Amino acid sequence: MAKLLYQGHGSFRLTSSDGVVVFIDPFVGEGYDMPADIVLISHQHPDHNQIDLITQKPNCTIISNVEALEGGKHNTFNLKGIEIEAVEAANEGHPIDQCVGFIITMDGLQMYFSCDTSRTAQMEEFAARNLDFAFLCADGHYNMDLAEAAECAEIIGAKHNVPVHLKPGELFDREMAEQFTGPNRVIIEAGEEVELNS
Repeated sequence: MAKLLYQGHGSFRLTSSDGVVVFIDPFVGEGYDMPADIVLISHQHPDHNQIDLITQKPNCTIISNVEALEGGKHNTFNLKGIEIEAVEAANEGHPIDQCVGFIITMDGLQMYFSCDTSRTAQMEEFAARNLDFAFLCADGHYNMDLAEAAECAEIIGAKHNVPVHLKPGELFDREMAEQFTGPNRVIIEAGEEVELNS
């Protein structure tokens, strides 16, 4: 069963049932001592790309926005039994050709990580995919705020919607998380590791 450690802000560590370790947007929190098989970087802002925090396995693969958007399209990668699909992410501070989100398929679960974004046209396509989890940024600082994130949750239609990236300068803000009104809300605290079930 896949496990997720929410490290805080927009940083995550995923571990598959067979021990494949994936870091997403390393920046803050604990848990970087577990060596990485895959590192995903959504864009090059310093609160999302601190690769030096991570111990890498000898065959570790790093996929940044550069590789994700190579050839002028959103690419898909299959590594160690995990599918990683780059998807649209954009707003006034994040050009669509320099920033991505990710849909990760691991242990039969489909998880959408919005990374830094506002609503995108591609979100309209996600409902047909029956995503298990959507991790939605909601700080309102360039990114979508709580209200827009809730609207996006309605559009996306994931089974579980998790508000993240809530307050600049903070790992997590419980009060803001509880104000998220999207359907099927799940609150995960910074530093909390959870088993992911559909």
